[in-house]
Amino acid sequence: MSNAAPQTDPRLIVPLDLPTADDARAMVAAIGDAVSFYKVGLELLASDGMTLARELKAQGKSVFLDWKLHDIGETVRRAAAVLGRSNCDLLTVHAEPQVMAAAVQGRGADSPLKILAVTVLTSLTDADLIEMGSAFGARDLVERRIGQALAAGVDGVVSSPQEASLARDLARAVGRPDFLVVTPGTRPFWAAKNDQARAATPGAAIAAGATHIVCGRPITAANDPREAALRVIAEMAEG
Repeated sequence: MSNAAPQTDPRLIVPLDLPTADDARAMVAAIGDAVSFYKVGLELLASDGMTLARELKAQGKSVFLDWKLHDIGETVRRAAAVLGRSNCDLLTVHAEPQVMAAAVQGRGADSPLKILAVTVLTSLTDADLIEMGSAFGARDLVERRIGQALAAGVDGVVSSPQEASLARDLARAVGRPDFLVVTPGTRPFWAAKNDQARAATPGAAIAAGATHIVCGRPITAANDPREAALRVIAEMAEG
Protein backbone atom coordinates (compact mmCIF):
# COMPACT_ATOMS: atom_id res chain seq x y z
CA MET A 1 0.00 0.00 0.00
CA SER A 2 1.03 3.61 -0.57
CA ASN A 3 1.85 5.82 2.39
CA ALA A 4 -0.65 8.37 1.13
CA ALA A 5 -3.76 9.01 3.19
CA PRO A 6 -6.44 6.44 2.35
CA GLN A 7 -9.74 7.29 0.73
CA THR A 8 -12.06 6.67 3.66
CA ASP A 9 -15.80 6.34 3.10
CA PRO A 10 -18.16 7.45 5.91
CA ARG A 11 -20.77 5.02 4.56
CA LEU A 12 -18.71 2.09 5.86
CA ILE A 13 -19.49 1.12 9.46
CA VAL A 14 -17.20 -1.41 11.14
CA PRO A 15 -18.72 -3.30 14.08
CA LEU A 16 -16.53 -3.66 17.15
CA ASP A 17 -18.04 -7.00 18.13
CA LEU A 18 -15.23 -7.84 20.51
CA PRO A 19 -15.17 -9.09 24.12
CA THR A 20 -13.63 -6.05 25.80
CA ALA A 21 -13.16 -2.34 25.27
CA ASP A 22 -9.40 -2.87 25.18
CA ASP A 23 -9.83 -5.37 22.31
CA ALA A 24 -11.94 -2.76 20.51
CA ARG A 25 -9.35 -0.04 21.07
CA ALA A 26 -6.67 -2.29 19.62
CA MET A 27 -8.84 -2.95 16.55
CA VAL A 28 -9.46 0.76 16.00
CA ALA A 29 -5.72 1.34 16.22
CA ALA A 30 -5.04 -1.46 13.72
CA ILE A 31 -7.53 -0.03 11.23
CA GLY A 32 -6.14 3.45 11.72
CA ASP A 33 -7.28 6.22 9.42
CA ALA A 34 -9.06 3.91 6.98
CA VAL A 35 -12.40 3.96 8.85
CA SER A 36 -14.33 6.80 10.49
CA PHE A 37 -17.53 5.05 11.63
CA TYR A 38 -17.78 2.29 14.26
CA LYS A 39 -20.60 0.22 15.70
CA VAL A 40 -20.72 -0.52 19.42
CA GLY A 41 -23.01 -3.49 20.00
CA LEU A 42 -24.36 -5.63 22.80
CA GLU A 43 -21.12 -7.47 23.51
CA LEU A 44 -19.36 -4.22 24.43
CA LEU A 45 -22.47 -2.85 26.12
CA ALA A 46 -22.06 -5.70 28.60
CA SER A 47 -18.58 -4.42 29.46
CA ASP A 48 -17.69 -0.77 28.91
CA GLY A 49 -19.48 0.25 25.76
CA MET A 50 -20.46 3.81 26.60
CA THR A 51 -16.97 4.70 27.76
CA LEU A 52 -15.61 3.42 24.47
CA ALA A 53 -18.31 5.28 22.53
CA ARG A 54 -17.31 8.56 24.20
CA GLU A 55 -13.64 7.90 23.45
CA LEU A 56 -14.41 7.29 19.78
CA LYS A 57 -16.43 10.50 19.57
CA ALA A 58 -13.53 12.40 21.19
CA GLN A 59 -11.29 11.02 18.41
CA GLY A 60 -13.62 12.45 15.78
CA LYS A 61 -15.23 9.11 14.88
CA SER A 62 -18.93 8.50 14.26
CA VAL A 63 -20.60 5.99 16.57
CA PHE A 64 -23.50 3.62 15.97
CA LEU A 65 -25.08 2.26 19.17
CA ASP A 66 -26.53 -1.02 17.93
CA TRP A 67 -28.49 -1.88 21.06
CA LYS A 68 -31.84 -2.81 19.50
CA LEU A 69 -34.01 -1.37 22.27
CA HIS A 70 -37.15 -3.42 22.77
CA ASP A 71 -39.35 -2.90 25.81
CA ILE A 72 -42.53 -1.15 26.87
CA GLY A 73 -42.86 2.32 25.44
CA GLU A 74 -42.05 4.25 28.62
CA THR A 75 -38.84 2.31 29.22
CA VAL A 76 -37.71 2.88 25.64
CA ARG A 77 -38.62 6.58 25.88
CA ARG A 78 -36.47 7.05 28.98
CA ALA A 79 -33.53 5.13 27.53
CA ALA A 80 -33.68 7.12 24.30
CA ALA A 81 -33.77 10.36 26.30
CA VAL A 82 -30.52 9.42 28.05
CA LEU A 83 -28.83 8.23 24.85
CA GLY A 84 -30.01 11.32 23.02
CA ARG A 85 -27.58 13.29 25.18
CA SER A 86 -24.65 10.98 24.39
CA ASN A 87 -23.52 12.81 21.24
CA CYS A 88 -23.55 9.49 19.36
CA ASP A 89 -24.84 9.26 15.82
CA LEU A 90 -27.10 6.21 15.40
CA LEU A 91 -29.22 4.06 17.74
CA THR A 92 -31.22 0.95 16.86
CA VAL A 93 -34.62 -0.04 18.20
CA HIS A 94 -36.89 -2.87 17.11
CA ALA A 95 -39.37 -1.93 14.39
CA GLU A 96 -42.54 -2.15 16.45
CA PRO A 97 -44.82 0.91 16.31
CA GLN A 98 -44.95 1.52 20.07
CA VAL A 99 -41.19 1.11 20.45
CA MET A 100 -40.36 3.38 17.51
CA ALA A 101 -42.74 6.13 18.59
CA ALA A 102 -41.38 6.06 22.13
CA ALA A 103 -37.77 6.26 20.91
CA VAL A 104 -38.49 9.25 18.71
CA GLN A 105 -40.29 11.02 21.54
CA GLY A 106 -37.56 10.28 24.07
CA ARG A 107 -34.70 11.28 21.79
CA GLY A 108 -36.27 14.71 21.30
CA ALA A 109 -36.02 17.14 18.42
CA ASP A 110 -32.67 18.73 19.26
CA SER A 111 -30.47 15.63 19.59
CA PRO A 112 -28.10 14.66 16.75
CA LEU A 113 -28.83 10.98 17.50
CA LYS A 114 -30.71 9.28 14.66
CA ILE A 115 -33.09 6.41 15.35
CA LEU A 116 -32.92 3.32 13.15
CA ALA A 117 -35.61 0.65 13.20
CA VAL A 118 -34.43 -2.95 12.84
CA THR A 119 -36.80 -4.64 10.39
CA VAL A 120 -35.84 -8.34 10.13
CA LEU A 121 -32.46 -9.63 11.29
CA THR A 122 -30.25 -10.57 8.35
CA SER A 123 -29.62 -14.03 9.82
CA LEU A 124 -33.33 -14.95 9.45
CA THR A 125 -34.84 -16.78 6.49
CA ASP A 126 -38.49 -17.21 5.53
CA ALA A 127 -38.44 -20.61 7.23
CA ASP A 128 -37.10 -19.05 10.43
CA LEU A 129 -39.90 -16.49 10.44
CA ILE A 130 -42.56 -19.17 9.94
CA GLU A 131 -41.10 -21.09 12.87
CA MET A 132 -41.33 -17.90 14.95
CA GLY A 133 -45.03 -17.59 14.14
CA SER A 134 -44.87 -14.83 11.53
CA ALA A 135 -47.57 -14.66 8.89
CA PHE A 136 -45.10 -12.98 6.52
CA GLY A 137 -41.95 -13.97 4.68
CA ALA A 138 -38.87 -11.80 5.11
CA ARG A 139 -39.49 -9.38 2.23
CA ASP A 140 -43.17 -8.84 3.06
CA LEU A 141 -42.43 -8.34 6.74
CA VAL A 142 -39.63 -5.89 5.95
CA GLU A 143 -41.97 -3.93 3.68
CA ARG A 144 -44.61 -3.76 6.41
CA ARG A 145 -42.09 -2.59 8.99
CA ILE A 146 -40.56 0.02 6.71
CA GLY A 147 -44.01 1.53 6.30
CA GLN A 148 -44.50 1.56 10.05
CA ALA A 149 -41.06 3.10 10.55
CA LEU A 150 -41.83 5.91 8.14
CA ALA A 151 -45.15 6.53 9.91
CA ALA A 152 -43.42 6.60 13.30
CA GLY A 153 -40.96 9.27 12.16
CA VAL A 154 -37.72 7.37 12.74
CA ASP A 155 -34.68 8.39 10.71
CA GLY A 156 -34.07 5.12 8.90
CA VAL A 157 -34.13 1.35 8.96
CA VAL A 158 -31.75 -1.55 9.22
CA SER A 159 -32.48 -4.14 6.56
CA SER A 160 -30.59 -6.66 4.51
CA PRO A 161 -29.03 -5.59 1.19
CA GLN A 162 -31.76 -7.56 -0.55
CA GLU A 163 -34.39 -5.12 0.75
CA ALA A 164 -32.37 -1.90 0.40
CA SER A 165 -34.01 -0.88 -2.88
CA LEU A 166 -37.44 -1.54 -1.38
CA ALA A 167 -36.67 0.74 1.57
CA ARG A 168 -35.33 3.46 -0.69
CA ASP A 169 -38.37 3.33 -2.99
CA LEU A 170 -40.88 3.42 -0.12
CA ALA A 171 -39.08 6.37 1.49
CA ARG A 172 -38.96 8.36 -1.72
CA ALA A 173 -42.65 7.69 -2.34
CA VAL A 174 -43.54 9.54 0.88
CA GLY A 175 -41.06 12.38 0.39
CA ARG A 176 -38.23 11.09 2.60
CA PRO A 177 -35.12 11.13 0.39
CA ASP A 178 -33.03 11.59 3.55
CA PHE A 179 -34.23 8.28 5.02
CA LEU A 180 -31.28 6.13 6.07
CA VAL A 181 -30.95 2.55 4.87
CA VAL A 182 -28.27 0.73 6.84
CA THR A 183 -27.43 -2.75 5.60
CA PRO A 184 -25.62 -5.38 7.63
CA GLY A 185 -24.99 -8.68 5.92
CA THR A 186 -22.56 -7.16 3.43
CA ARG A 187 -19.83 -9.56 2.43
CA PRO A 188 -17.07 -8.79 -0.10
CA PHE A 189 -16.75 -11.27 -2.94
CA TRP A 190 -13.59 -12.63 -1.30
CA ALA A 191 -15.18 -13.29 2.12
CA ALA A 192 -17.38 -16.03 3.60
CA LYS A 193 -21.02 -15.26 4.38
CA ASN A 194 -20.72 -16.66 7.94
CA ASP A 195 -24.17 -16.47 9.60
CA GLN A 196 -25.66 -13.95 7.16
CA ALA A 197 -28.57 -15.55 5.31
CA ARG A 198 -29.52 -12.53 3.17
CA ALA A 199 -26.17 -11.10 2.12
CA ALA A 200 -24.74 -9.09 -0.78
CA THR A 201 -21.45 -7.51 -1.75
CA PRO A 202 -20.69 -3.93 -0.63
CA GLY A 203 -21.00 -2.62 -4.17
CA ALA A 204 -24.34 -4.33 -4.71
CA ALA A 205 -25.70 -2.96 -1.43
CA ILE A 206 -24.75 0.61 -2.36
CA ALA A 207 -26.17 0.18 -5.86
CA ALA A 208 -29.44 -1.06 -4.35
CA GLY A 209 -29.86 2.13 -2.31
CA ALA A 210 -28.06 1.57 0.99
CA THR A 211 -26.82 4.77 2.61
CA HIS A 212 -24.46 2.82 4.89
CA ILE A 213 -23.12 -0.71 5.04
CA VAL A 214 -21.99 -2.66 8.09
CA CYS A 215 -19.09 -5.00 7.39
CA GLY A 216 -17.48 -6.83 10.28
CA ARG A 217 -15.57 -10.10 10.16
CA PRO A 218 -14.08 -9.64 6.66
CA ILE A 219 -12.30 -6.64 8.20
CA THR A 220 -11.88 -7.40 11.89
CA ALA A 221 -10.79 -11.03 11.37
CA ALA A 222 -8.33 -10.17 8.59
CA ASN A 223 -4.58 -10.39 9.08
CA ASP A 224 -4.41 -6.73 8.07
CA PRO A 225 -7.70 -5.03 9.08
CA ARG A 226 -6.70 -1.70 7.55
CA GLU A 227 -5.98 -3.26 4.17
CA ALA A 228 -9.23 -5.23 4.33
CA ALA A 229 -11.20 -2.06 5.10
CA LEU A 230 -9.66 -0.31 2.10
CA ARG A 231 -10.58 -3.28 -0.10
CA VAL A 232 -14.20 -3.01 1.07
CA ILE A 233 -14.19 0.74 0.39
CA ALA A 234 -12.94 0.06 -3.13
CA GLU A 235 -15.81 -2.37 -3.69
CA MET A 236 -18.28 0.21 -2.40
CA ALA A 237 -17.02 2.69 -4.98
CA GLU A 238 -18.00 0.24 -7.70
CA GLY A 239 -21.61 0.51 -6.50
